Order: sequence, then C-alpha cells, then structure tokens
Amino acid sequence: MNTLRIGIDLGGTKIEGVVLDASGEVVLRERVATPKTPREIHLAIAEMVQRFDQQLDVQCTVGIGTPGALSPRTGLLRNSNTVCLNGTPLDRDLEAAIGRPLRMANDANCFALSEAIDGAGKGARMVLGLIVGTGTGAGVVIDGQVWTGPNAIAGEWGHNPLPWPEPSELPGAPCYCGKRGCVETWLSGPGLSRDHLEVTGEAVNAHDLAERAVAGEESAIATMARHAGRFARSLASVVNVLDPDVIVIGGGLSLHAPLYPSLEAQLPRWVFSDHVATRVVPAQHGDASGVRGAAWLWH
Repeated sequence: MNTLRIGIDLGGTKIEGVVLDASGEVVLRERVATPKTPREIHLAIAEMVQRFDQQLDVQCTVGIGTPGALSPRTGLLRNSNTVCLNGTPLDRDLEAAIGRPLRMANDANCFALSEAIDGAGKGARMVLGLIVGTGTGAGVVIDGQVWTGPNAIAGEWGHNPLPWPEPSELPGAPCYCGKRGCVETWLSGPGLSRDHLEVTGEAVNAHDLAERAVAGEESAIATMARHAGRFARSLASVVNVLDPDVIVIGGGLSLHAPLYPSLEAQLPRWVFSDHVATRVVPAQHGDASGVRGAAWLWH
C-alpha cells in the first residue's frame, strides 16, 4: 500500500505542496504563485500533483487545505480569501482536474491535524489548534480526526464575543462578520495594534509591539498584558465547553514567548474547575503545519 501523501496548501498568494512519507518526513516540496482564475488554479494544482507523482513514480494520495470551507448545504466554497473560488464546488473541480479522489479541509483544521498527528499535540485525544495572526481561526481534532460539525464551523472561536468584558471593552470594535466585539477584533494582529493605538495614540504593528515588550518598553508591556488577559478569557470559554487536552497556538502572535506563562497563570481564574490541566503550547511545525495537515487528511 502506498504511504506517500501529497498535501497542498492553497493560499491567496501561493500554492505550496509537500509529499510526506509514513513517518512524516518531507520527501518533496514545491511552491508556485496562486493564479488569478479558478481554471488556472485547478490546472496549477493538477500539474503540481502530476510532477510529484512523476518524480516518485507512484500515485500519491492528495489532501487540500484552503481558507474558507465548503458549505454543507450547497457544496460550494465560502469565506475564502482566494475570492475567485468562492461559490464554486472546489473539491469536485479539483477531483476532475487531478483525476482521483481527494480530501479537503479548512486551513485551520489542517493546522490542528498536523499538530495532533506528529506535532505539539501528539498523543493527546483532543487538540484545539489556534491560528492567531491577521485573523483568528481554529480547528478541533478528536482521536486523530478533524471535527467539522454539521454546519462546518467547529473551531470558529474568533466569532464569539469577548468573554467577561470590562466596561471599557464594550461594545467592541466592528467585525467583518457584521457583529461587534468578536474575539478576533481583540486578539488578531490588527486588533492588538488598534488597542495600542487607542490607549497610547501610537500606531505600531503587532510584531513590533511584541519585540518592544520583550525589550522592556512599558507601553508595549502594558498592551501585551491586556492582550494576554483577553486571550486567557477567550481560551477559558473554550476550555469550559470542550475541555481539550492541549491547545496549540500558531500564527505570528504565537511567537511571543512571554504569552505562555501568562496564560498558564491566568487561566485558572476563568476556567470552571479547581485545576487546569490543559496544556497551552506553541506549534511545533510552525508555518508548515497547514500543508502537513493537508497531507495527513489521509492518515
């Protein structure tokens, strides 16, 4: 039985592909720019798969990770940042182009699966994988399988209201989803920068804020402390519902090392338990988790 798996990460600017062997080692890797039309995207992915097959002289399984999700009602893609694909039956179109069955999942689900199979959540029964960067996303993996739910929205923690808000946090900033005060508007990189601007009057991006905090700048330290407090409240609300074994954090803001001890110290205040055993850890595979998780859709 062939144990080589192709994973494709379909992004707004690039398409990345890898081939994993049975142990999770990367055998081949390739990147190309994302074309502008659906037909060109289908062709680019089909050609990448063909090149992998030819180099390995075997037909590999194919998994696709993409922003957005297929609607359970219509079977059409929605909420993708590759906007030309929204409203199309992407899985069926790609199967026709590639000429074989494939498996497809949201990129946050692929991230969570990668970290659950052979990453920071390896060996845990339930893993919650969070991506915190330009936006916020999450995936839920139970016993090595992605849980999507009947509405294909499992893990959409970013579009719940910030838990236990303080008066100064109400009503919250508008979110692109049409509501106000969503977790994403606070914890994402742009949300973090907005909070710093509103408090200090200074426009600073999230990466620089984290670096300034580590360097000891008081205003940045205060901003990152507010961020950690909101993060702890947001995680606690998920722990109270799912009670995962491990929470793995990826995305640009996952690289801020002081975040983890701060979350560990604050979670017990908000979690409905006398003890918090859930581990909160950074992703092991970093930016590669999405494409690796796409390959592991066939594990």
